[in-house]
Amino acid sequence: MPLTRPLHKGADGYLEATYRDIHPGDLYRYTVDGNGPFPDPASRFQPDGVHERSQVIDPNRFLWSDGTWSGVPREKLSIYEVHTGLYSPEGTFDGLRKRLPFIKELGVTAIELMPVADFPGRRNWGYDGVSLFAPARCYGTPDDLRRLVDESHRIGLAVLLDVVYNHFGPDGNYTGCYSPYYVSKKHRNPWGDALNFDGPGSTQVRRFFIENALHWIHEYHVDGFRLDATHAIEDDSPRHFLEELTETIHRAIPGRPLHVMAEDNRNLVHMISPSSAGGWGMDAEWTDDFHHQILRRISSRRAPYLLDYTGSTHDIAATLGQGWFYRGQTSPHMGKPHGTDPASISPDRIVIDLQNHDHVANYSFGVRIHRQTDGPTLRAMTVLLLCAPEIPLLFMGQEWGASTPFHYFTDHGKELGDRVTEGRRHEFRRYSDPPTTEPFHDPQDPDTFRICRLRDDEISREPHASLLRLHQALLRLRNREPAFRETGRTDVQITAPQDGFITLIRSSTESPPFFSLICLTPGGGTLTQPFSIESDRWKSVLSTEDTPYCQDPRPPHIDLSRNTVRFDRPGAIILA
Repeated sequence: MPLTRPLHKGADGYLEATYRDIHPGDLYRYTVDGNGPFPDPASRFQPDGVHERSQVIDPNRFLWSDGTWSGVPREKLSIYEVHTGLYSPEGTFDGLRKRLPFIKELGVTAIELMPVADFPGRRNWGYDGVSLFAPARCYGTPDDLRRLVDESHRIGLAVLLDVVYNHFGPDGNYTGCYSPYYVSKKHRNPWGDALNFDGPGSTQVRRFFIENALHWIHEYHVDGFRLDATHAIEDDSPRHFLEELTETIHRAIPGRPLHVMAEDNRNLVHMISPSSAGGWGMDAEWTDDFHHQILRRISSRRAPYLLDYTGSTHDIAATLGQGWFYRGQTSPHMGKPHGTDPASISPDRIVIDLQNHDHVANYSFGVRIHRQTDGPTLRAMTVLLLCAPEIPLLFMGQEWGASTPFHYFTDHGKELGDRVTEGRRHEFRRYSDPPTTEPFHDPQDPDTFRICRLRDDEISREPHASLLRLHQALLRLRNREPAFRETGRTDVQITAPQDGFITLIRSSTESPPFFSLICLTPGGGTLTQPFSIESDRWKSVLSTEDTPYCQDPRPPHIDLSRNTVRFDRPGAIILA
């Protein structure tokens, strides 16, 4: 027979009790005012699913070996975004742990896990999480996640965690059974009930989410967070929740960098400005401007949001040189001024990418970027991404041009699942401009998930192997050379000297400057007077037409005596 134990109201209003005959592994639920039983919203593990009993977990039983880990500073970050369920054949924390040597050899310095808080069903992107303190049981146990982080630190990789603090998932959220204050009465959210960070009872709601971040830091040793869709976190309090959260995280482990990054489409400089300057003190901000400029250049699609961008090399260079493109000018798509001026912040407070999970599945219907352009252009864009002063992000499989797509997938019950399918079908029609030949993949179909799993056997075959070598070479250069860690406005020069070309100079007092020349013109072209330093002082470091990175090389013609470079097709060179 199950035992029933009473709880007593504590000084802060929570119901609590201490019992000495409850042990790790025991299962429990709560009854509230005679209703239930319900799972614990702050459960450390849900072994049978988010609707079932919670499990007692002792986080102190795990023996960590990362006591000397000092983290990765922001200026050295390069991020590799991973979905745990798709990265390995096992689709688990242990499966990902076994693949860490490959990720380390790639040259990135941090992995970023898409949300792992438990969700309903067996497969999900993670943004429908409801058991926010419990690692998803389909990926493994809490100690499996600890082993993944511990091993990452052992080989020198930071671990960032994607967390969702703007809404609860639509199925399995039991907070409302305990309190009516978790959701907002005045704010709205496109994905579900907005969270209450500024209304009656919001003090404890803020505490719940701040404690969640501290939970992942102290019990799982993560190195920071990507906060999902912070533009959907509404708070009219005198002190915004994000500012309070960021300050608390930064104080959690003195002397070790803990990164707080916002995914935000508003280009707001105060989010990543220090508190001493009136900002919220966040470490970095994801921005879509660079991706959208690139997509506009290589794609024939004319979705409404792309109307804000030209894709010209002038605008791409301006985006990288400024940090983002929109600094207050009017957005044609939105019909109003957009963004703020980032001149006061360094570029390494901005995260850029050629693709991430959203860009592939939401904007391109599962189609990765290498299928939207040709090989020479892809290699040239890769040089631009990995030589830029911003923090670069790679989406899993990007480095070898993975043949597998990345779709949106869920495993909801039939009623909710049917609504999700119809909603995605509507989005598919809405953004198919021009009409796409790609088939619609039902997110509820298990095969939609299955076909997205990465294939290790591709890595050693061409054309995948040469693209992988290019990424490795560029990341080695970025990690090794001091010039690529300097991000002051005087250390970086990015220009578009003529249509189709971008030049990028990275300087440092500790090493010679590096000069990158990128040609994004389909038929190639000639650039005159690209070099501002005497020609006899330059030497070639890398070309995207070098044989390790290209199966059919067509090397650019560099004439230093005449100060000209001619490309027969899109490409890039790096000189020192």
